[in-house]
Amino acid sequence: MLSRTADNLFWLSRYIERAEALARILEATQRLASLPAAYGGKTNEWESAVATAGCAEGFYAKHGEADHDSVVAYLAFDRDNPSSILNCFETARHNARSVRTALTIEMWETINGAWIELRRLADRRLAGEELTRFLGWVKEIGLRFDGSATRTMLRNDIYDFSRIGMLLERADNTARILDVKYHLLLPEQGEVGGGLDYYQWQAILRAVSAVTSYHWVYRESVKPWLIADLLILNDQMPRSFAACYGELVRHLDQLARAYGRQGPAQRLARSCRARLENADIRDVFQRGLHEFITDFIADNNRLGAAVHEQYLA
Repeated sequence: MLSRTADNLFWLSRYIERAEALARILEATQRLASLPAAYGGKTNEWESAVATAGCAEGFYAKHGEADHDSVVAYLAFDRDNPSSILNCFETARHNARSVRTALTIEMWETINGAWIELRRLADRRLAGEELTRFLGWVKEIGLRFDGSATRTMLRNDIYDFSRIGMLLERADNTARILDVKYHLLLPEQGEVGGGLDYYQWQAILRAVSAVTSYHWVYRESVKPWLIADLLILNDQMPRSFAACYGELVRHLDQLARAYGRQGPAQRLARSCRARLENADIRDVFQRGLHEFITDFIADNNRLGAAVHEQYLA
């Protein structure tokens, strides 16, 4: 396969996953913003949405304050934000057109139809139920694209590059959501385990579609260390660090077999996977959750760079 084709497949899946993650972040923020003041008073949930999306520098260069209208506009439709939902879908469609013959009909129709619909919505101000429906639609597009890939693609190097891009992006997004909640979302006067904290953690579980999974696995009330365990170390949770890296190792090993050579990408993925397998959530909290997640994000970025250097450059 040409490296240019692999690169387009890799980034196509990353941008689709990023758009879905932004929708989940905005949905969680909308829920938190609607909490009554009795649960803890004023919070900085809209600032946390910008921080989670990794867009703080660009956002504050354009907006003086993070509120509902400015954050929704910037993360959903702003042309100046390269990671807005609109730009993610547009870039994904551009990549999809470049590798049209490598995609199945269902995958192409999903991304092309989404781009056409999103252009129609781009100039509208969304709020309330309309915003909720829009965010649900964005998540549905992500699920349709992912489901189409899973159900219709040949299990070859095309599929491997597509999944590697998605998994790297998914791991990064889960890490950022968890880190921002732990450090930015709870106000200074808030207490861990208090009423506001409980609803914030519930919102984070909803953001990654893990409410039912959490109660099924732990059968306990919402506790921060158990949520961290679910999203970091539990192989059964599809968006956890451990699950993403288990799949990354598998797909990178399949590429190594297909091309007859191992490389830095395979070694980095296995190393990170081994650290997750040997980690204990009590040790993670004792060392510092923020520090653990920061190191993980850095390792995830290094793996992305290694994949690019080994296969896509």
